[in-house]
Amino acid sequence: MPFDKLFTPIRIRDLKLSNRVIMAGMGTHMTGWNGREVTQKLIHYHAARAKGGVGMNTTEVCSVDPASSPNAFLAISEDRYIPGLKKLTSAVHQSGGSICVQLWQGSLAVSMDPAAEVLVPSDMEVSAGFTIPGMTIQRINSVIEAYGNAAKRAVTAGFDAVEFHCGHTYLPHSFLSGGINHRKDEYGGDFEKRTRFPLECIRSIRANIPEGMPVFMRIDCHDDELAGGLTMEEVIAFCKMAGKEGVDVLNISRGNILTSAVMYETPPMDLPHGFNVEKAARIRKETGMLTMPAGRINTPEYAEQILKEDKADLIVMARAQLADPEFCNKAREGKLSSIKYCIGCDQGCYDYFVDKTKDHITCLRNPALGLEEELKLTKTQSPKKVLIAGGGIAGLEAADILFKRGHIPVLYEAEDHLGGQLLMAGAAPRKEDTAMAVRMAAKNIEELGIEVHLNTAVTPELIEGVKPDAVIAAIGAEPFIPDLEGIEESYVTNFKEVLQGTKNLSGNVVVIGGGLVGLEAAEYLRERGCEITVVEMREAVGIDLGDMRKIAVNRAIAQSGIKTVTNAACKAVRDHQVIVEVKGKEISLPADYAVIAVGSQKRSTEEIINVCKKENIPYYVVGDAIKARRALNAISEAYEAARCI
Repeated sequence: MPFDKLFTPIRIRDLKLSNRVIMAGMGTHMTGWNGREVTQKLIHYHAARAKGGVGMNTTEVCSVDPASSPNAFLAISEDRYIPGLKKLTSAVHQSGGSICVQLWQGSLAVSMDPAAEVLVPSDMEVSAGFTIPGMTIQRINSVIEAYGNAAKRAVTAGFDAVEFHCGHTYLPHSFLSGGINHRKDEYGGDFEKRTRFPLECIRSIRANIPEGMPVFMRIDCHDDELAGGLTMEEVIAFCKMAGKEGVDVLNISRGNILTSAVMYETPPMDLPHGFNVEKAARIRKETGMLTMPAGRINTPEYAEQILKEDKADLIVMARAQLADPEFCNKAREGKLSSIKYCIGCDQGCYDYFVDKTKDHITCLRNPALGLEEELKLTKTQSPKKVLIAGGGIAGLEAADILFKRGHIPVLYEAEDHLGGQLLMAGAAPRKEDTAMAVRMAAKNIEELGIEVHLNTAVTPELIEGVKPDAVIAAIGAEPFIPDLEGIEESYVTNFKEVLQGTKNLSGNVVVIGGGLVGLEAAEYLRERGCEITVVEMREAVGIDLGDMRKIAVNRAIAQSGIKTVTNAACKAVRDHQVIVEVKGKEISLPADYAVIAVGSQKRSTEEIINVCKKENIPYYVVGDAIKARRALNAISEAYEAARCI
């Protein structure tokens, strides 16, 4: 069996897990923006991962205290939530899995709901003239009691384990950290006093659950960017104390919402794989406790390596389960190319999470996330031959889904390789996972035996000759080239030619466009020794990036020495100069080369549509062929087209 270590069972007290893969708690908003109860949507979501073979599911954060329980998150703060939680645990158990509830008091994080009480250890000034008062001793005691009552409800609801969240600036972490807790009484000051509140919470939990029920604890390995914050030595010392009070497993995480270190909580592709692994290994060694690292572990090969090197006992693979609920089953069976790999884009998980116009999170790789029942795939009773024009990620997704449903996809790609723009984007720094995921998707198509024609553009004549039962047009987009003086000069190129490596540039390079593709081209060229200036007409570069990627990319841009000129309108390219206007003043930027990176425009599908109409062939246009957007949109539209044929 592949990945023997990863799929070795483990017993923790009375709980036996079938393997070492743990799906950590992740916010979903599947409760609805105005709810706190388990919904059928959330049940289907968890049941799908249990059926997919994950060792244990963990709920998203689940509020323990009634007054500070925000809407849009689960709650276990009152008995009225127990029936819904019972339905959730029953569904997971019936699907062959185990489930842990993450007990939570969110401190500052609950402020997204104006009705929820915000609790902080000590007075905290959040803006001029507005300070949140520190908790009274009476309120501290009531929250400690609330943890115990919540743990008791968890037992009644049928959970297999509980997890005490002691990280990410939530209340227990805030008490523990000297960078946040500035109390002067028995709950603050020196390290020992700062441990008092979280330790009393653990005692309260342990006293209200059976001896055989495990307690997990999620904790930051140290504080980032917080003056006076937790050191790793303090974390190790606290974990030893927590172990004596009944904590069984340490879930090693990182990040806080007070600084840009928030990016470690939902780490983007810019962060290294397993950036917490070595720290977790040290904590494990010095505490002697069962330990599991979180953070950018997205392949079974890497997870197996961590276990074989004896650096962990279990592995947190959370977003891997969002991208593919069958991740574990596929890995166990050795079907690696069929896995939809998380690429750390954060587009569907984090960006949707903070967007109140979205019902719940989604995933670039998995449009059915949160819609497991609504978008369930069914086998066709009438197999059709479907011509797919375009072998980018949308075309690959369509071919995969059509094949799963029993249709006969035939894929045509104009270039000499599959992967399209997403493969090209994978050439940019820190986007190796993007390229890997696309290559695996292409390999999956090959292994399924789907007919593929490279170097073959889809023409009306080809469609008439093939006579398909349906057509999916996924021909993507191409660089938008503005009407600009000097655009035809030999030293002017575009981001596609740069990232595909068809043009080798040197010297001073001006990148015209400071959005995602412009910054990718800029970093790519900077790594190859060019001196880069990015020109952006808006007030900042990277505006189209999500929050977490924006933090990481802006940091990389600053560290690399790439210059940026914002609020700059490009007027012309002449005599190896890029002429821009900034606040009414013209500036000339020296340019051995200029790179146009102002975005993409859709390729025309007019001929394909016209012949389909003429031959009465059903057709579907998906992805950038409709309008240049994100890969998330392209994959979602391809999935839906293939599901409906």
